[in-house]
Amino acid sequence: MPYRPSLRQLEYVVALAECGHFGKAARRCHVSQPTLSVQISGVEEGLGVQLFERTPSAVLLTPIGERFLHGARLTLAALNDLMDAVADDASSLGGLVKIGTPPSFGPYFLPTFLPPIHRTYPALKVHILEDRPAAIETAVAEGVLDCGIGPTCESPGLTAMTIGDEQLYLGVPADHRLATIPAVRVADLRGEHLLALGSGNRLLENVRHLAGASGAVIVDDYEGTSLDAIRQMISIGMGCSLFPELYARAEFRQSDDVKLISIEDWRETRAIDLYFRDNSGRKRLFETLADEARRAASALGLRDASSSDGDDS
Repeated sequence: MPYRPSLRQLEYVVALAECGHFGKAARRCHVSQPTLSVQISGVEEGLGVQLFERTPSAVLLTPIGERFLHGARLTLAALNDLMDAVADDASSLGGLVKIGTPPSFGPYFLPTFLPPIHRTYPALKVHILEDRPAAIETAVAEGVLDCGIGPTCESPGLTAMTIGDEQLYLGVPADHRLATIPAVRVADLRGEHLLALGSGNRLLENVRHLAGASGAVIVDDYEGTSLDAIRQMISIGMGCSLFPELYARAEFRQSDDVKLISIEDWRETRAIDLYFRDNSGRKRLFETLADEARRAASALGLRDASSSDGDDS
């Protein structure tokens, strides 16, 4: 029989990859550093490959180590899903759920979403991680996170349940030629400069769609790291951009030097999904969370996605 590392050894590999340091990984796994080092070396010897490159300052994954790490995470996630399925109790939600959400959405949605869940299911512990949507989808697929909630998820291997739609608004400088108009048409944006968030953010796709429809030009030499940064760039006349509904409501004021405008003949919206691994044993938990999320979306005035007739991105 070919060599097969144990599940505990897979945990050691994942810990070392994520910590980048033998001592930190050993503490995380509650073993001595020599024990972890011996086990990692045993895996490498058994496989006949080098998973990690040891340097004086750090421990780095080799290319084959990256591939092995991906498989190790999937294996551990599958085991967790199996145990969750065995332990699942529909009458009482408990345990820990790790949820990923992007900073362009989570801070404006979670204060309405989480308190009712805590009141109804006090035994359920919720940990939140903020990151770019693409990074969250990868983390969910690999079992680092249990589920994600944010813009449309279309990644293979993940089940997505739509909870609502956010409107998208155009932000322009206060002294812009369009700033005094409550609504513009797509044709009015021809030649305008559009700012966008960097890769891995779904709003980048929305901005690209608007540029394609209107003849506007995306500013190639600037990638925003946050919507706040984009807003500041617009305030000094560097271009225009799109802002999602919940962020716009929370962050914009009438006196701001950035004005929000509707685009009356462009119906693209931002669908919001709750998503998890297809083979997760906690499907009933995520269905419950999706129901709670839909109630929160309704309370916040988001559109019911099932009644939306626009493109969701």
